[in-house]
Amino acid sequence: MLLGTFGYGREFDQFIDLNKLGGIITKGTSLKPRPGNKPPRICETPSGMLNSIGLQNPGVEYFAENDLPWLRKFDTAIIVNACGSSIDEYVELCKILNTLDIDGVELNLSCPNVKAGCLAFGTTYEGVKEVTSAVRKVLDKPLIVKLTPNVTDITSTARAVEDAGADAVSLINTLLGMSINIDTRRPKLANNTGGLSGPAVKPVAVRMVYQVAKAVNIPVLGMGGIVTGDDAIEFMIAGANAVSIGCGNFISPDVSIKAVEGIENYMKKHKIDDINEIVGTIQLN
Repeated sequence: MLLGTFGYGREFDQFIDLNKLGGIITKGTSLKPRPGNKPPRICETPSGMLNSIGLQNPGVEYFAENDLPWLRKFDTAIIVNACGSSIDEYVELCKILNTLDIDGVELNLSCPNVKAGCLAFGTTYEGVKEVTSAVRKVLDKPLIVKLTPNVTDITSTARAVEDAGADAVSLINTLLGMSINIDTRRPKLANNTGGLSGPAVKPVAVRMVYQVAKAVNIPVLGMGGIVTGDDAIEFMIAGANAVSIGCGNFISPDVSIKAVEGIENYMKKHKIDDINEIVGTIQLN
């Protein structure tokens, strides 16, 4: 699958055949349009990037009228990443999404909860369970919950997802980071801090996927620094049932197609008929 860095797919259509993708997870979509944070809001870092986009998007009504009909031309699953600033906002958004021709919803729980001092919903068991349970009541479509890695114990929030009745969990979202311009002595991002993504986060992501896969019985969607087929295989051996590519789309627009080819080559090399055979097969030292 492709993550929010893929936008709504239009920019990549000229580079790859979108029909070859297992699915597209849209950029974060909210109930109302959001302007996002002021620039600069992206900067490169060693083996990755920081972003503080601020969930800029045109809102669910625009998405439903303009982007979804275009996406539905392709033979691939469409999953909407849903974001909000209150439980009521998540619920109202998912009521609308439940009526659309989409294949599922991914709850972005790294959004700031305005009623809790702008702490992310996804930092506590209670917060994750509360918002997931509320959405589950109004959403009949498959529900994935995306977890923030900026917690002490990610297995706790993963269990909250399962206990609230979600169908799957995805991880990881970005790690909180900062980069400073040493000449001006100011952060490079206008928002001061941002989310770190790219190959730099992969070892952390693999570790967390391994921990969560051992802790829950629902499927795990792994992501964080995947740019090759070997990266994807590593996540699956750790316990991921499926994988997504985000930041890698900025490195090469055909990264997803090359990753699929890499997975196929691995399967041929090791005489594997079903890729599911490798899920969770890590052998610890």
